[in-house]
Amino acid sequence: MDTLRGRLLVATPAIESGPFLRSVVFLLDHDGDGALGVIVNRPSESEVDDVLPDWAALVNAPVCLFEGGPVAMDSALALGVIADIAPPGWRQMAGRVGLVDLEGPLPDHGELAGLRVFAGYAGWGADQLEAEVEEGAWLVVDALETDLISPQPETLWREVLRRQDDDIRFWTTFPDDPSAN
Repeated sequence: MDTLRGRLLVATPAIESGPFLRSVVFLLDHDGDGALGVIVNRPSESEVDDVLPDWAALVNAPVCLFEGGPVAMDSALALGVIADIAPPGWRQMAGRVGLVDLEGPLPDHGELAGLRVFAGYAGWGADQLEAEVEEGAWLVVDALETDLISPQPETLWREVLRRQDDDIRFWTTFPDDPSAN
């Protein structure tokens, strides 16, 4: 499988519980050693201002930490979309999307078109993600920059599925609790 870096993983109804239920994951890295990404549609109750007060003014609404995944939830990483020129400490992931160094200097006003801060990340070992995709747990789709900084992240799962060209878009009608159907 070619690298999936910069693409989205969209959880299928095969994932029935846990942190990946109806999740949308942006893949930051994917190679023969495994994959790493962040869940972009899981806002948390924690405010960025409580953890990284200097960064709060740069974060897009909702101005909260996002639950990036079940790994290393006591660490933070920031995903940014550059406006034009990359600020110091920015590491490109795909197109205008990259990681922002939270230990470095704050970007100047206007350097970022968007910013999100994530607590934790999602990780897969060698061949693990490929097996999960083959089993039907994940769809791999193109990411839009706007997916990563959506002002309504709780609707992102359905929005991403709805814009697909095939019958997959009908999964948006899948009930939250199939047993109640």
